[in-house]
Amino acid sequence: MPSSVLVAYGTTNGSTAEIAEAVAKVLRKDGLTVDVLPAGSVASAASYEAVVVGGALYAGRWHKDARRFVRRHRRALAGRPLWLFSSGPLGAEAVGRDIPPVPGVRKAMTRLGAREHVTFGGCLEEGAKGWVAGMILRSGKGGDFRDFTVIEEWAGRVAAELRRR
Repeated sequence: MPSSVLVAYGTTNGSTAEIAEAVAKVLRKDGLTVDVLPAGSVASAASYEAVVVGGALYAGRWHKDARRFVRRHRRALAGRPLWLFSSGPLGAEAVGRDIPPVPGVRKAMTRLGAREHVTFGGCLEEGAKGWVAGMILRSGKGGDFRDFTVIEEWAGRVAAELRRR
């Protein structure tokens, strides 16, 4: 069983970081050593035995820090168990549906041999940064559509797969 796991994330307003922390909490409960870091601050992924990378979705693209992370660390990631997640859909679209990865994430999955990708609902609340975020909030379509029960169940499946290694 891998003993060290990196959970790296790209976020603008913090809700993807909260998902990453929830994933890490489940993995730690399972006895794994987990570091949770902003994707842009990771110097090397080589010392980790498994990696989870999450990115917020903006206009159909994964957060730039998550994209840069998988590109910069591709050699280290290709040789390790790797899972990816996205966060971002708002409203009814975010609830109870299997949402496929956006094209850039699909490409990264194939290139790096990722085990799985899942899309979680997003969160966009008052005070969010960005012009587009402001427009969404003014249109009344903001809110918190993250389902932490679903997130924790997924993290539990990741932990179970790591235990089997």
